[in-house]
Amino acid sequence: MHPSEVLFQGKRQPLLLAACDHYAGSEKLMRKSIALQQELGPLFDITFDCEDGASAGNEEAHALMIAGLLASDDNQFNRIGVRVHDVDSPFFARDVEIICSAASRLAYIAVPKVAGVQDAMLAIDLINLHARRAGRDNLPVHILIETHGALRDAYAIAALPQVECLSFGIMDFVSAHYGAIPAAAMRTPGQFTHPLVVRAKLEVAAACHAHGKVPSHNVTTDVRDSAVVANDAQRATAEFGYTRMWSIHPDQIKPIIKAFTPRLSEVNEASNILNEALRANWGPIAQNGRLHDRASYRYYWTVLQRAKLAGLGLPEAAAALLNTPSSSTTEN
Repeated sequence: MHPSEVLFQGKRQPLLLAACDHYAGSEKLMRKSIALQQELGPLFDITFDCEDGASAGNEEAHALMIAGLLASDDNQFNRIGVRVHDVDSPFFARDVEIICSAASRLAYIAVPKVAGVQDAMLAIDLINLHARRAGRDNLPVHILIETHGALRDAYAIAALPQVECLSFGIMDFVSAHYGAIPAAAMRTPGQFTHPLVVRAKLEVAAACHAHGKVPSHNVTTDVRDSAVVANDAQRATAEFGYTRMWSIHPDQIKPIIKAFTPRLSEVNEASNILNEALRANWGPIAQNGRLHDRASYRYYWTVLQRAKLAGLGLPEAAAALLNTPSSSTTEN
């Protein structure tokens, strides 16, 4: 049996996505992002933006342009998603209709500013209507948690089967407090210390992990200093449990990926423990004076998966574990 089948018997495996979600609004920036993805490979996802990317009066043309890019040969990896307008916008329904015409090449649709779980469910219903017309079932949906109601319903939203990611939108969340949270809480260090923002981040992360979904950390607005985004990404993963983060500038992509990628020492440790567990038929083992069982095996298995997703060169023993055929492939 494949290690994942042994370690997650009767349980759904947690979803894993690329560590970086890079946003692009204009056609020029979209094409640059595609070129960078072609160069680096699918180590990061791209989100094309209908909400803030379209100029006033040009919303439909902007969505049509995006659909064309999705369907083009330039979309080599099918790892491009789209953020549409919010559900209360007069452009939402048309966005969804146009974008879903390219559903077969679409990684996900991101829905901003939902007021709660009911908004998320209504959005998913409309997405399914148009995606199925294009031959796509269960198109993944990402929900942005930016409002009081969405934060209140974070667990219920994360529980929706089609939702694979919750993204925390710090700027809209802070703005929704109308001055009760200072602007400094939108950036470091305030974003990691203000109690209301800290609470919101933790609620989003906890909701995702409770349902095996991906928590995506908010953007770093400082686009000139790569050290700032690297520090933010490191704190997001180490202190707040996030496994993904927004980027709004190409220079932010590599620091985010690096911060979220397990260190080689962690990969080696995971490989050693899991290979010994395999030899013990996944029973308990003791290594370096520490007991390990299936609970810790699941942790170390995720370390290897995250390293592979980030394109990290894996030791031969780790690569062999990840490439073990599953029963679904060996039975045929």
